[in-house]
Amino acid sequence: MDEVRPIGGPAAPGLASLFPAGLQAIYGECRRLYPEQANPLQVTAIVKYWLGGPDPLDYISMYRNLGCEVQDVQEHWHYVSFGLSDLYGDNRVHEFTGQEGPSGFGFELTFRLKREVGETAPPTWPAELMQGLARYVFQSENTFCSGDHISWHSPLDNSESRIQHMLLTEDPQMLPVHTPFGLVNFLQIVGVCTEELQAAQQWNGQGILELLRGVHVAGGPWLITDMRRGETIFDIDPHLQQERVDQGIETEGSNLSGVSAKCVWDDLSRPPEDEEDSRSICVGSQPRRLSEKDTEQIREALRKGLEFNTKAALPPINSQRQGHDRPQSRKDSLESDSSAPIVPHELVRTRQLESVHLKFNQESGTLLPLCLRGRLLHGRHFTYKSINGDTAITFVSTGVEGAFATEEHPFAAHGPWLQILLTGEFVEQMLEDLSELNTREETLGP
Repeated sequence: MDEVRPIGGPAAPGLASLFPAGLQAIYGECRRLYPEQANPLQVTAIVKYWLGGPDPLDYISMYRNLGCEVQDVQEHWHYVSFGLSDLYGDNRVHEFTGQEGPSGFGFELTFRLKREVGETAPPTWPAELMQGLARYVFQSENTFCSGDHISWHSPLDNSESRIQHMLLTEDPQMLPVHTPFGLVNFLQIVGVCTEELQAAQQWNGQGILELLRGVHVAGGPWLITDMRRGETIFDIDPHLQQERVDQGIETEGSNLSGVSAKCVWDDLSRPPEDEEDSRSICVGSQPRRLSEKDTEQIREALRKGLEFNTKAALPPINSQRQGHDRPQSRKDSLESDSSAPIVPHELVRTRQLESVHLKFNQESGTLLPLCLRGRLLHGRHFTYKSINGDTAITFVSTGVEGAFATEEHPFAAHGPWLQILLTGEFVEQMLEDLSELNTREETLGP
C-alpha cells in the first residue's frame, strides 16, 4: 500500500460517468462531514484486489475530526474504508444484486483514533488493521454487525498497548447511503481491553459499548479509541462490573449465540458399524459436508440467538431449501469451504446417542461457563461451529423449540451436527465442575 491524495470535490459534469457511482456515494457522505477536507490523505492498494492484489480495500481515507466540545468529544483521526461495498457495479468484485438489497457486503468500516498532542498526520497502521478485517470478510464471506466482538489477541498497533480486541458499532456521524448498487452502512471499530471483550462475550456487546460511551477516557460518546489507555472501564469504575455487567448477565443472559471454534465430538455409544454410524460420515473417500439445509438451520439459530426473544427456537428442518433466492456468489456465513460432495438432506437420518465426548481448544473451552450461565439458564441455545471442518455442536435448553435433541434423547446428531439438551439441574452441576474456568487466569489442562 502507499499513500496518495485522491481527486476531491464533486465530479465535473463531463467526468461523472468516469467516477464510479458507489465510490461517489461514499465520498459524498464524507464530504458532508468534512467539507473543508476535499483531498484527505488516503491509503490505497497499489495493486487492486480485482487485479490480483492482496488488499480487498481499494482505499482508506483519513480525516481530521475536531470533535465536539458540547458533547465532550475529543479531537481525533477518522478512517473510512472503500471496498467492502460495491464501488463499481460491474461485477469486478461484488455481484450486483439490485438497488433494494445490500451493496456488496452491505457495509464499510470506520475507525476513530485519538489524536496525540503534536500529531500533524494520521498514523497509517489503522489502514492495515482494516485491510486485515476486510481480508477475513472476503475470505470467509462472513459479515459483521453492530455489537459484534472480534478477538484479536494482539495490540492493534503492534505496541505494548492493552487495547488488543475490538467491538463494532454504528458510526455516530456517518449515515447509511443508498447507492445505485444497494445500501451501505458504516460500522465503526472500537478498540477494547481483554476484560471488556470478555464482558461483552458474557453479557452483550451493545451493553459494553454503552458503558464505554459513558467513560470519557474509554471512548466517550463517539467511542474514540485511545491506544495509550492503561485502565479498563472496570478499573476506572469498579461498580460497573457488579452493578451493570453481572446484574445484566443474571437478568438478561448473553446474546452471544455461537462462535467459530476449534472443536470435535465423538460418539462413545458404540463403535461404528458402518460408514453412516459415525460423526465423520464418508461418501467414498470424502468426509461428508453439512447439507445446505443444516447450514441454514445453524446459521438461523445463531441469528435468532442475537434477539431477546421470550421463547428461543431453532428453525425447523424443511424439505424445501431455505434462502434459495440469495445470490449464489455470496456464501452463507456458516457454509463449508470443503469441496466434498453434499449428501442429499433426505438421506441423512437423525441419530440418538447414548454418550458423547467433546473436545475444545482452551479459548473455546473458557466460553463454556458463558454458554451455560448466559445462554442455557435463560432458555436459549449456543453453537460451536468448527473452523476446521463441518462439525457443529449446539447446546440447547429445555425451552428451545425445534431441536432434535429431547429430554428423552438428550444427545442427537444430524450428520456432523450434534445437539445436546441440558436440563437446568445438569447445567448447575456443570457450572460447579467448570468453576476453575472462571476463577483462574491460567487454566491448566490435564
